[in-house]
Amino acid sequence: MTEDKPNRKKRDSHPSALHVVRGVEGGHDGLPGNSRKNTERKKPSAENHGLTTAQYIEGVLAGDRTILGKAITLIESNAPAHQNQAQDVLRELLPHTGCSLRVGITGIPGAGKSTFIETLGCRLTAQDHKVAVMAVDPSSSLTRGSILGDKTRMEQLSREPGAFIRPSPSGGTLGGVARKTRETMLVFEAAGYDVILVETIGVGQSEITVRSMVDFFLLILIAGGGDELQGLKRGVMEIADAVLINKVDGDNIKPARLAQTDYQRALHYLQPATRGWQTEAHLASSLTGYGIDDIWKVILKFREITGRNGEFDRRRREQSRDWLHTMLEERLKDLFYRHPNVEKKLPEIEQKVMNGRLPVTIAAWELLQTFEKE
Repeated sequence: MTEDKPNRKKRDSHPSALHVVRGVEGGHDGLPGNSRKNTERKKPSAENHGLTTAQYIEGVLAGDRTILGKAITLIESNAPAHQNQAQDVLRELLPHTGCSLRVGITGIPGAGKSTFIETLGCRLTAQDHKVAVMAVDPSSSLTRGSILGDKTRMEQLSREPGAFIRPSPSGGTLGGVARKTRETMLVFEAAGYDVILVETIGVGQSEITVRSMVDFFLLILIAGGGDELQGLKRGVMEIADAVLINKVDGDNIKPARLAQTDYQRALHYLQPATRGWQTEAHLASSLTGYGIDDIWKVILKFREITGRNGEFDRRRREQSRDWLHTMLEERLKDLFYRHPNVEKKLPEIEQKVMNGRLPVTIAAWELLQTFEKE
């Protein structure tokens, strides 16, 4: 399938996917600095980060795995100095992006998403594709911590030189999608990765968010999921470009075929998620490899058809527009809550609202007026 890869210059990758990458120095984004130097509180800067903007750009374009990992860490950082440098890096890398096939993958818990991604990823790297896996892990609402276990679960794929697995904490954002997922995708594309697989944590709104940043959206299910999941399935099926019944092996083959028939019948009554494309149900086994090549052919066919009718490019353009509005909303929200007068007034108004002394609508209006005066 090498003929299906984007026509771009081949970049050398690091010989080992298990190369240990030294992270960004501590002292930013909530991370502690070196214990011996914690007494010296340094302001975050490009120098403290260790690499210049030019070094980041050159390293990413050369496919240097070490610098690629550091560049993603830079983008994920919340430190103002790192954010400024990250935007400079992205601006220079932008002309080298857009040549990948972005695939979103979601599914109910236990459907075997990670195993499927590993099996598919190994098949693709064996065919000379460069595969980036973005596995978004849920963050605890209490501790903000994440397990980040996808790199452990995809042990075989993590050994492939042509694969790069980037587990990222969701950071508690709506739907569990990492705040910097879109920017990270651009960095991977600039580094020569022609297939990007984005795994969601599979809880409600995250599917809608990932749908807004990928080309093809795959829903993975298993036979006998139970009636309690029908509502979730219906909502996600409406935005899926393909439904995959996984774990079609052993005693589960017959139930899986019956489930495929049921889903195929249901999909017939749903409006296709993509213009000019009919969503269908397929079978696969991540354990035996059955159906893995077939679902990849479906994805390639999708790209071919939507490329001809203009839907592929149209979706990419609309996603860029939506990304712009999302960034504006996030920035305005940040400016609002960081406003000195709002910060000063907010606790008092919150107490009045909680005590029932002030209607929520009036409270919100007062805070907005406080913000607008400046």
